[in-house]
Amino acid sequence: MEAKDSNGNILNDGDSVHVVKDLKVKGMSTTLKRGNMIKNICLTDSPDEVECRVGKSQVVLKTMYLKKA
Repeated sequence: MEAKDSNGNILNDGDSVHVVKDLKVKGMSTTLKRGNMIKNICLTDSPDEVECRVGKSQVVLKTMYLKKA
């Protein structure tokens, strides 16, 4: 299974990505703003989701809202 970003680029473990759209994350008081850079993503069993660290919390994001940096 290959995880692909919003542009169709293949994502790998340890890649950096940009957020394409403002996202409200459940359990967090802040939102992820468009253009935020997230470093060191980890792939999950699902090709549509990646796991990453935002601040001190670990979150799972949909790849359709991410763009490879």
